[in-house]
Amino acid sequence: MPTEKRMTRRAVARNFASLSAILAADSELFADNKNVPVPAKDRIKITRLETFLVKPRWLFLKVHTDAGIVGLGEPVTEGRALTCAEAVKEIGTYLIGKDPRNVAHHWQAIYRHAFYRGGPILTSALSGVDQALWDIKGKALGVPVHELLGGPTRSRVRVYAHAGTVESMKEMKARGFTAFKTGPAKRRPARYIETPAAVQYAAEQFAELRSAMGNDIDIAVDFHGAISPATAKLLIKALEPYQPMFIEEPVQAQNHDVMAEIARGTHLPIATGERVFTKWGFREVLEKRAATVLQPDLCHAGGITECRIIAGMAEAYYASIAPHNPLGPISLAAGVQLAAAIPNFLCQEQVSLGEGYIKKPFTVRDGYLDLPTGPGLGIELDENALADKIGHDWKNPESYDEDDGSVVDW
Repeated sequence: MPTEKRMTRRAVARNFASLSAILAADSELFADNKNVPVPAKDRIKITRLETFLVKPRWLFLKVHTDAGIVGLGEPVTEGRALTCAEAVKEIGTYLIGKDPRNVAHHWQAIYRHAFYRGGPILTSALSGVDQALWDIKGKALGVPVHELLGGPTRSRVRVYAHAGTVESMKEMKARGFTAFKTGPAKRRPARYIETPAAVQYAAEQFAELRSAMGNDIDIAVDFHGAISPATAKLLIKALEPYQPMFIEEPVQAQNHDVMAEIARGTHLPIATGERVFTKWGFREVLEKRAATVLQPDLCHAGGITECRIIAGMAEAYYASIAPHNPLGPISLAAGVQLAAAIPNFLCQEQVSLGEGYIKKPFTVRDGYLDLPTGPGLGIELDENALADKIGHDWKNPESYDEDDGSVVDW
């Protein structure tokens, strides 16, 4: 008996030591997962969709959940912010009460259950909602969205700035940018048939930019779809010696056949996509070889879900992706997450790095942004800084011919 008791005590001691080790290991495991707010088995419900106008012309979205996680998105069509806000409200009747983590399922339901599909308003509303759902999913798992898209394909993301003069480009270069976009220089709105003087002026002004900035700097030219096919061909030929990074929307964006004709007539890359929606719209661009640089806007083309598909389609045609973004920091954050995860990324457009809008604005170094490491989209709104930026009544510019008053594209 004494021996059995001693053995029992030893066994108890061993068992206690083993149990202590197990508990210690479990505590380490729990510590590793402390940044995962919601276990996968736990249910989350969407409780509310909140939109608010933000200066200068943006619409921000917050998707609230009963887990306390809030997803951010930008569901806006420029100049139609209130219309998009109403479309988001209508989407809310489907989303409220559902688990936000079924992102791809919700995309299909929102898009396909609308009898009249697509269009800039409905697809922009869907795009912002999609961004917010990815943001929630990343936050629930404690990882950036690009990790959910397969992990990073690059260590940093190149960005470009808008600048139209030598002085503004030099200023932006001093801030860290190495790529820029400008428009064709003109003294008045473009006419259908332009004079040799107008074409020569545009070429001379771009030559001045190239000379001042040097050949190591990328400068793209955006025709904004406001140039006629005949004049676009003349302008492109005049710009070819200075090798712009790409020519964007050389003609109206819906005119894919003429754009393809222009693409075949120049060695410069043609870019388009800010006014093209979903995989179905980009299919036509690719099949017709109308562009080799695709510019889907993550606030218009279908969000992160759809733009990742578009990037895959473009890769099959050896085309690159340069996401369009003349909007706010949520849009930029979504674009950076996509850029981090796709192999055929070229450059990310931006007009705001988030100063005065988000708590940690993006920082440009040597032309690039570091990959975000925070969960979801990796940004957090600065509510105090936003307080004086709520509300706007921005409208699209109205342009008229100075000689006869007829409407011209802007």
